[in-house]
Amino acid sequence: MPVQQMIMSAVLWIAVLAVFYFLLIRPQKKKDKELNDMRSNISVGDKVVTIGGMIATVAKVEEETVVLEVGANRTKMPFEKWAIGRVIEKSEKKVKEEKKEDN
Repeated sequence: MPVQQMIMSAVLWIAVLAVFYFLLIRPQKKKDKELNDMRSNISVGDKVVTIGGMIATVAKVEEETVVLEVGANRTKMPFEKWAIGRVIEKSEKKVKEEKKEDN
């Protein structure tokens, strides 16, 4: 096997790995980082959806867990932070603070 063929083979493998990195690994890492940032910025009063589809209001935020209020009776249930899928709306207090920071 000539040296030139070995070099071309190595370049081909490097190109395949680069394509996998930029099309699969990098976007997933970016998405994971955004999700972790969202979960770490949850505050009391935010309206959230769990990964199971439950819509609730955040009543208390702890280091690894959040307590959510659900239903008309305002039943409180603890959840792990990783179980929060997305934030529907931020609390009014948090929105006002962010506007003050922008000015």
